[in-house]
Amino acid sequence: MTEQPGRLAAYWERQLDKMDERELRHSRRLPGWRTRRRRRALTAALALADLGLIAGAAVFTTAGDWLFGAVWVGSALLGGVSFLLLRILTGRMSGGFSRLLDEREREWRHRVTYIGFQVLSYLMIAAMIYSLLVAHAEDGGLRGAMMISALLVTGTTVPSLLLGWSLPDDDPEDFEEGMRND
Repeated sequence: MTEQPGRLAAYWERQLDKMDERELRHSRRLPGWRTRRRRRALTAALALADLGLIAGAAVFTTAGDWLFGAVWVGSALLGGVSFLLLRILTGRMSGGFSRLLDEREREWRHRVTYIGFQVLSYLMIAAMIYSLLVAHAEDGGLRGAMMISALLVTGTTVPSLLLGWSLPDDDPEDFEEGMRND
């Protein structure tokens, strides 16, 4: 039994090493997009997509299936692409644990995840109130579930939105230096 903790620790070290390698690969993608202007454009697109998901959930069953489908699917596609690109351009700072983050990046991540948690908490309260308001309407449970999912997605994108909007431009010399080290 004493061997198990050692094996588990070794397993987690291998997983963290794989995660580090993956993040290093992603950190070199899209060098021409690593400007504040590009990140802010993607942030605006992601915020618009989040609002589209919320609007789609609000009109669910009241405006017809085609309008809901167009708004929801369009917003999901726009939001997914914008979110993926923002995660690459922000160095995945809003993501999970990373041993590659320096002190400044860790501080940024802690700030935005704390704000994201607060926003998500308030959005879940709003979703609860919405669900209570539509509970007795036709398809009330389904409408409540759609709003909860839209607000949950919106809340989870807040850290990336904050980082995408507020991070300064990357230093081109740092990026070129990282490319030369390969």
